[in-house]
Amino acid sequence: MSEFWLISAPGDKENLQALERMNTVTSKSNLSYNTKFTIPDFKVGTLDSLVGLSDELGKLDIFAESLIKRMAQSVVEVMEDAKGKVQENLLANGADLTSFVTHFEWDMAKYPAKQPLVSIADTLAKQLAQIETDLKSRTAAYSALKTNLENLEKKSTGNLFTRTLSDIVSKEDFVLDSEYLITLLVIVPKPSYAQWQKTYESLSDMVVPRSTKLIAEDNEGGLFTVTLFRKVIDDFKTKARENKFTVREFYYDEKEIKREREEMTRLLSDKKQQYGPLLRWLKVNFSEAFIAWIHIKALRVFVESVLRYGLPVNFQAVLLQPHKKSSTKRLREVLNSVFRHLDEVAAASILDASVEIPGLQLSNQDYFPYVYFHIDLGLLD
Repeated sequence: MSEFWLISAPGDKENLQALERMNTVTSKSNLSYNTKFTIPDFKVGTLDSLVGLSDELGKLDIFAESLIKRMAQSVVEVMEDAKGKVQENLLANGADLTSFVTHFEWDMAKYPAKQPLVSIADTLAKQLAQIETDLKSRTAAYSALKTNLENLEKKSTGNLFTRTLSDIVSKEDFVLDSEYLITLLVIVPKPSYAQWQKTYESLSDMVVPRSTKLIAEDNEGGLFTVTLFRKVIDDFKTKARENKFTVREFYYDEKEIKREREEMTRLLSDKKQQYGPLLRWLKVNFSEAFIAWIHIKALRVFVESVLRYGLPVNFQAVLLQPHKKSSTKRLREVLNSVFRHLDEVAAASILDASVEIPGLQLSNQDYFPYVYFHIDLGLLD
């Protein structure tokens, strides 16, 4: 599974025995894989400051998770032609996310534990805010480029009625620079090819004989040229429409066609040039943001454990990885029963004696007598 439960209980003898009991039950019942989660000895400060910090860390936790999910989605969008390789680019310090979480170590160099907790939280907040700012600017530029390119490509993929014709026609298909003659492009339904060949010369006066040529086809019809005198254009269009032939409004402009082709080439080149640097930036900063997020989780466990269990600081944090989704309810029941003594009054009101395993009374309720945080690694769900 791609989720973890990060919990803590007091570090006295009774609760260390409770943790061992939890490990035994969850292991025998194949409910979860449990490991110790090491958290440094931080400078506590005042309890009032911890209360305010608790609220700020809760908001920062939500922001960090949202940011890394957006970054993961950006990797998907950038790697549009290689989506099967997305996961291998979503790493934390070179390791897959599960390995990083299960082997987490506090980064003393980046976030010195001797600093006040508020300062550490502020460093994390500023780091994530800068990553978000850079993410917005970098992805906005790439998205704009991608959108412009897609719009140009759409023009080349529609049917003959809507698509650009600049990559279909050539200079040789037209009578150009003539004061009297003009070449029109006409879309003819496939079943009407024979009718077109028989009638196009007589649809109007002054149509040049044998001037039609099929230059492109799609599933519905073909694009034909026809040359006529300029002064009969309107009459020819009317007669063509009456016979279900459609004159495409197109006049050959070599400079405009060249500009379109150069624009497409430029956009393709720009996208290729931006792809590598953007993907590298996303990989590096996704790692940084994810690492920061897990440090925030560790800070929250420390702060909430001190607020819940009091001073002096003495608690043990444990990381649980549920083995499967269907076992999470039973795992919750085991934890609630093992640690019910941490809050007897609240626990007594919700424990259900009808659910039992040997030596344990379990709860069906979503109740946390212990400190609990959730880590969801399903970033692309």
